[in-house]
Amino acid sequence: MPRAQKLKVYRTPIGFHDAYVAAPSQKAALEAWGSDADLFARKVAEQVTDPDLMAEPLAHPGKVIRKLRGTAEEQLASLPSAAKQRASKHAPKSRPRPSRAAVDEAEKALAELDTRQQEERAQLASREAALARERSDLEARQRKALDKAAKARDRAEAAYEKALAKWRG
Repeated sequence: MPRAQKLKVYRTPIGFHDAYVAAPSQKAALEAWGSDADLFARKVAEQVTDPDLMAEPLAHPGKVIRKLRGTAEEQLASLPSAAKQRASKHAPKSRPRPSRAAVDEAEKALAELDTRQQEERAQLASREAALARERSDLEARQRKALDKAAKARDRAEAAYEKALAKWRG
């Protein structure tokens, strides 16, 4: 008997692929897949009898052949509805870019506040300059008044000393 007739083809799902292997027994198929568990007892692995699916594994005995199970759309369509919703939540195209409107509004408010505060500081500086001029004028008037009063006192004192000296004799 030719060796190809002794081999059987087995299949197990691995993620989005089916893993096919041509092996003489289920034990040999499990070894080829690197499985410690009996996938056949768990009904996760099976023997394949479809000639189209058997052709490639039989051409490469003992080698694991991976074949994609449907397109991405078909795989998503076969998911339960909750899984589809989770998958659609994680799809990058379904997540809109966050709005920058709040940041732009806050930046505008900050700029307006800064402008208003600069104007208030300028008004205060103007009032401070006016007060400084007013103080300078006040100090000049007071100095002038003090000088005039001191001269009057000096004249009065001189007159008093003169009158006192005349009185003493």
